Amino acid sequence: MAERRERALEVLRERFGHRSFLAPQLEVIEHLLGGGSALVIMPTGAGKSLCYQLPALLLEGVTVVLSPLIALMQDQVDQLRRLGVAATFINSSLDRRERAARLAAVVAGAERLLYVTPERFRNEEFVAALGSVRVPLLAVDEAHCVSAWGHDFRPEYGRVGRVRELLLDPPTIALTATATPATQQDIRERLRLRGAALFHAGVERPNLHVGARVLASVEERAPRVAEIIRRVDGPGIVYMSLIKDLRVLHERLLAQGIDALVYHGDLGAAERRRTQRAFLESRRAVILATNAFGMGVDKRDIRFVVHGQVPGSIESYYQEIGRAGRDGQDSFCELLYSQEDLAIQRQFVEWANPDAAFLRNQYNVLARWGDTLHARELQDVRAAAAPAGRGARAHRRGEARARPPAPAGDGGVRARERLPQARHPRLLRLRLAGRGLRELRPLRGERGAPVGVSRAPGSAGRRGRGRGAGQSRRLAAAAGA
Repeated sequence: MAERRERALEVLRERFGHRSFLAPQLEVIEHLLGGGSALVIMPTGAGKSLCYQLPALLLEGVTVVLSPLIALMQDQVDQLRRLGVAATFINSSLDRRERAARLAAVVAGAERLLYVTPERFRNEEFVAALGSVRVPLLAVDEAHCVSAWGHDFRPEYGRVGRVRELLLDPPTIALTATATPATQQDIRERLRLRGAALFHAGVERPNLHVGARVLASVEERAPRVAEIIRRVDGPGIVYMSLIKDLRVLHERLLAQGIDALVYHGDLGAAERRRTQRAFLESRRAVILATNAFGMGVDKRDIRFVVHGQVPGSIESYYQEIGRAGRDGQDSFCELLYSQEDLAIQRQFVEWANPDAAFLRNQYNVLARWGDTLHARELQDVRAAAAPAGRGARAHRRGEARARPPAPAGDGGVRARERLPQARHPRLLRLRLAGRGLRELRPLRGERGAPVGVSRAPGSAGRRGRGRGAGQSRRLAAAAGA
């Protein structure tokens, strides 16, 4: 034990440039070096990554790190390389030749850390190559994604336990800044870490000054945000729940002479990257953003985080304010509360938990459009599928939820994704989900008949003929039907 501690301190000083550990880094590292697994919950900026990066330099073989976003893993690998650590990543941002070269370097033992997304393990060549490599440690970064995305948004996050099997069940560390008891249990179940030790550093961030202000009306929002921007010296983030409200706030700040960066899921990938880079490199930039922004943003001098609208959960709020003051300096966090925000969040909950009537109506809409692939406006789908009244209201208000853009993972067919063209910011692309068409069963009415199936004009009695039928047969063949 004493020898492991001394070796860890030596690497900390010589490679990472720190004189001492933060609690509970040393305890976690000693536990991993002893062959144990761990669930680690530490505040943002408290040094979670060091808990697996340092052991990777003391263990024989290649430590595999599962990371949710390409930009996040690239930033971490760049930082490690600047410290002289042999680290690499393999993902879909690289061409096939570069991916093969990096994998060959891993197999040859030239790397100590390998960053990938869980989707990479669907690649048989990658899995076969790793079979010849000793993997002494598996790290699952942003482990709350296992629970938050594993159900539908990123299905591969729900199968990380299978990844452990493919790697012959190495000691595993799961890390996150926040996890409720239910989320902790979900992480343990999905990663098969039922007996793993828990290291919980608490949630206190003494350098963050947290407050809330009740707005008499939404008209008070822009003046208050402008006041904070002028009074707080340094870069900051202003979070909004709705893209349309974010745009309104941007216009009103411009009218007061404040030019802020804007980041949300409707922007193209290239524009989001440019905006994020401009923010990271600036000492005074302010960015207006939805919750699409933040994960993987490593900027230590963020001086304020303002929530212009109520976030969806206390966990989201804690994650987002945690991006302030990573350098340990005093930082300001304020929540601007308006009664109208509760209606927005209620609508988000409603859309996330559709009732049977909505699902039946959605099926009917898709059935009326036919069995070919279409690009449709997302709001049109919602307006047409929602029960009478609800969809029309949502369509008029334009209150589509500001969910994050589809993460730049490693391929795989998504059920839906936004198209990047600026002139079609809300298009919905319907894709085959890798299933044979015979697996798609129509909903049945009370007497067993298909619900609401209607044909295009002129198609009755001619199913199986003509151009549309030919295209249907080609799609069925492509899907393996």
